[in-house]
Amino acid sequence: MSPRTTVGNDRPWTPIEGHGLIGDMRSCALVDTEGTIDWFCAPRFDSPSVFGSILDPEQGGQWRLAPAEGTPTTQQYYFPDSNILVTRFLTDEGVAEVHDFMPVLASHDAEHRQRVVRRVVAVRGSVRMRMRMSARPDYARSEVVPEQHDTGVRVVDGDLALGLSASVDLEVSGRDVVADVALDPGESALFVLEVLAPGEEMRGSADHEVDELFDRTAAFWRAWLSQSSYTGRWREMVDRSALTLKLLTHEPTGAIIAAPTCSLPEEIGGGRNWDYRYVWMRDAAFSLYALLRLGFTDEAGAFVEWLSERLGERGAGSEELGPLRVLYTIDGEVPVTEHELDHLSGYRDSRPVRVGNAAVDQLQLDIYGELIDSVYLFNKYGPGISHDAWSDLLVIVQWLMEHWDDDDAGMWEIRDDPKPHTTSRLMAWVAIERMIRVARQRGLPGDVPEWSRVRDEIYHRIQTESWDPDIGAYMQYEGSDVLDAGVLLMPMVKFCAPSDPRFLSTLRVVEERLVSDSLVFRYDLDHATDGLEGEEGTFSLCSFWYVEALTRVGRLDEARLALEKMFTYANHLGLYAEQIGLTGEQLGNFPQAFTHLSLISAAINLDHQLG
Repeated sequence: MSPRTTVGNDRPWTPIEGHGLIGDMRSCALVDTEGTIDWFCAPRFDSPSVFGSILDPEQGGQWRLAPAEGTPTTQQYYFPDSNILVTRFLTDEGVAEVHDFMPVLASHDAEHRQRVVRRVVAVRGSVRMRMRMSARPDYARSEVVPEQHDTGVRVVDGDLALGLSASVDLEVSGRDVVADVALDPGESALFVLEVLAPGEEMRGSADHEVDELFDRTAAFWRAWLSQSSYTGRWREMVDRSALTLKLLTHEPTGAIIAAPTCSLPEEIGGGRNWDYRYVWMRDAAFSLYALLRLGFTDEAGAFVEWLSERLGERGAGSEELGPLRVLYTIDGEVPVTEHELDHLSGYRDSRPVRVGNAAVDQLQLDIYGELIDSVYLFNKYGPGISHDAWSDLLVIVQWLMEHWDDDDAGMWEIRDDPKPHTTSRLMAWVAIERMIRVARQRGLPGDVPEWSRVRDEIYHRIQTESWDPDIGAYMQYEGSDVLDAGVLLMPMVKFCAPSDPRFLSTLRVVEERLVSDSLVFRYDLDHATDGLEGEEGTFSLCSFWYVEALTRVGRLDEARLALEKMFTYANHLGLYAEQIGLTGEQLGNFPQAFTHLSLISAAINLDHQLG
């Protein structure tokens, strides 16, 4: 298990990787290895936090359930093929388990009730457990006091109402709710926190009902996972990544968020702290690709439906930013203005804590390539694109034909002056090339000759302006000496053959400049300027892209070794944050959809090549 670390003023901090994730496809909660829920937003991913001690252990709020005395040894694992998390405590008196889950009983359940269930069981010996729930709604800006009722305890903050019921006596202590539990072998206790509708009364949960919720939730996840077509060498890692992507899907809308957390730092003590609880067009498009590769066509179809609504909208875009925004809320709206929560200390004192994301106002041209490529794949492997969606794509590609050579912020969302990024040109080429493919395959209307002319113009632009013959690589942007791991995508998106001498040379330079023992930096900060201060770790997404690049050029033994090394950087449950630091710690928001989808792609393609 990942131990708590002590820093600064002796406050305890659980490492970012010292967490498991539970959820109900509406929201998620992080549970650390000591039985504490230290991040939970209700009722949605992007709602203000109720428990936020991962960003401030003193003020943020948490829900702790652990042995009353001593410092037990802990273990944590998922109930097989599910998103039910088990935290095991080994004490001097015996062994206890806490089973944490958010019940999901059926797909698209109209009667869904949002609950966090915590069941503690004495596995061996007699164990005394202590529960303390410190709810701090609205990012700990609300000072609500719990209210004792016959059926439990209510916490009400404006429109948010929470009800905590239990099989043991609950006591209100100031702003907290506490309970002490003495369990003999085989005995259990239950705690159920429910998000209530306005005016709704708590219903509580009996022992037999929680047992049924556990069984039905486990059955739901197993049935869902059984649809996966993957049977390769790394099934455990791929399955966990698929289950994680499913948890990051907002089932009512079909949206796929980038990560369930905000402001977990890319550098401890640094300011690269962002809110990722939104739908990034880029991340979601790649997620769609991963889900399709695994055979999850229902999820892919739901996202394409969500995407079709965005394609048909014109209000969020502009002539300058294009017809689509870089990111949206799960409802397809523009997120709140990025602002800072000054009252929170930040993870390990990494300020500022940011909510909202200013990247929504950036031009990032690559999103059109990723989106249209995902629509192309859905059209190829799914039921096919509709007339209305095609009509919307025609409008989008026409705008892209006129703006593909604009300077932009690039796929890494630099907060510096816009530049002519190579990956933006590359993905613009992909967008137009895939439109040509779909039009020809389906006989759909479109100006294919003009599309072909612009596609070829982009191709020659990349080959002449982004290629540096002295360095022997495609550079981050035209005229620069900065290397960017995004160029590893070139053979993956069929811009060039893996055997192309220019790509092979680029790969060698990437290995010289950006690769550190299989881990890959997204670009060279020693040569680059991105408008931000501080450093960052290696990007796990890029590390899996590196595995896939090695696979495609036929260096299979090296690809397999790099993949196996990457697996060692997962946490104890197989989860990844965005980045990996110098000493192997995970950094950035957690878990990260982009990382898990790139793991799936790398594993599938390497499996295929290994036979």
